[in-house]
Amino acid sequence: MKILMERFPYRFCETDSKDRGWIEKYNELTKRWFKMYECDSSLQLLTAMEDFEYCKWLDPDDVPCYRSNRGDVVHSPYPSTRVNT
Repeated sequence: MKILMERFPYRFCETDSKDRGWIEKYNELTKRWFKMYECDSSLQLLTAMEDFEYCKWLDPDDVPCYRSNRGDVVHSPYPSTRVNT
């Protein structure tokens, strides 16, 4: 096991064969790291390392993610069409 990067509370680990990896999360109660998510490929691990919001999206604890991209209001991408009655 090799630790590639640590971004609290996550750290990114690689297997010896370098074809896969996993994301570990720090548990405040036990003061230990545990495997949170096993990545399917090295590309997915690199994506999680690059995009911190994607890493939070993979977290099973429902951590809010991608909120700064949309704000508090979601607007429809389609133009409004009103029907006169």
